[in-house]
Amino acid sequence: MISHITHLECPQCRRKHSVEASATFCVCGSPLFARYDLARTTEAAKNEEFPSEINSMWRYSQLLPVKSPSCIVSLGEGWTPLITSRRLGTHLGMKLLRIKDEGQNPTSSFKDRGLCAAISKHIELGATEFAIPSAGNAAVSTSAYAAASGAKAHIFMPSDTPEPFFSECELFGAEVVRVEGNISDAGAEMAARGGQWTALSTTKEPYRVEGKKTLGFEICEQLGWRVPDAVICPTGGGTAVIGIWKAFEELEQIGLIGRERPKMYAVQSEGCAPIVQAYEKGLETVEAWHGGETDALGLRVPSPFAGRLILQALRHSGGAAVAVAEQEIATTRRMAGRMEGMDLCPEAAVGIAGLRNLVESGQIDYDEEVVLLNTGSGSRYTNVR
Repeated sequence: MISHITHLECPQCRRKHSVEASATFCVCGSPLFARYDLARTTEAAKNEEFPSEINSMWRYSQLLPVKSPSCIVSLGEGWTPLITSRRLGTHLGMKLLRIKDEGQNPTSSFKDRGLCAAISKHIELGATEFAIPSAGNAAVSTSAYAAASGAKAHIFMPSDTPEPFFSECELFGAEVVRVEGNISDAGAEMAARGGQWTALSTTKEPYRVEGKKTLGFEICEQLGWRVPDAVICPTGGGTAVIGIWKAFEELEQIGLIGRERPKMYAVQSEGCAPIVQAYEKGLETVEAWHGGETDALGLRVPSPFAGRLILQALRHSGGAAVAVAEQEIATTRRMAGRMEGMDLCPEAAVGIAGLRNLVESGQIDYDEEVVLLNTGSGSRYTNVR
């Protein structure tokens, strides 16, 4: 388990930053990307030393940021199943739909990937306390990984978040602050308190994207080192879109896939759709969404920090951003549960409704192979049935 990380780089202005000290984002306002010695990784791939036999996301440790294995705080995250969805796919008018089931991660969501990588790296850099504004799942994940590392977690969540999210964070020993408003208000409250902690806000530190990109690695490996025709991402802060797109770039550079890319689709609820609004207006950056009410709590992000990078990935891939009606979430979730026997989260229901719209509009063809992210279990969403 050897990391080939070399430095951090701004994908916008190309400034380089050290990985030997804690970092947030570039002075130009862009998120930072971790960069690796891909020549070493290419050689490892040729010698069949990449990935390892580890059944977690750490099988890709050469392209993850933690240098010291003793600092990795792992609960078994990643290497989740890619499930062929026969009944739901047929119902949607598709030949081949696969669901990447992130509900099978340790704290039941894909947040475990990014927060495991980030907390492990910051532990390596000497961090002992973490803070995060969250709509729910990231709070639980941060609390669990902080507990496993012996660090303190400070959680800032909207007060209308379902109670199971609060109780799980408290179970893991986190300090939980209830904030009136949305995740942006939670972030503002965190900033106002100004504790001596490492902040883990989405894409405002560089390592959550690194953990999330393992979704792209796994999808390609589980498909025999090839890419699907399209990937459907329920999108709030956009870490999955950015991370998966980055993963494809790295896999091409080390020779495991070719130049082919899937179409990337970001799907949001009409209740909070800043990415869709920016995409449809042809903007390069995202304007703040006013309001932001949706039962898909993970998509309730009115002002995603990495909007420019999300839009670039969508456009370069030939994909799009689409919104679905809020009232479709609960009915789509029930329909999918009855067809697939999976307790999908509301965010995944948004993805399914968006996929249906894409098929009906002809943007996705019947014979295309599509991967849809179920970003987490639906078990905590007691208010959306």
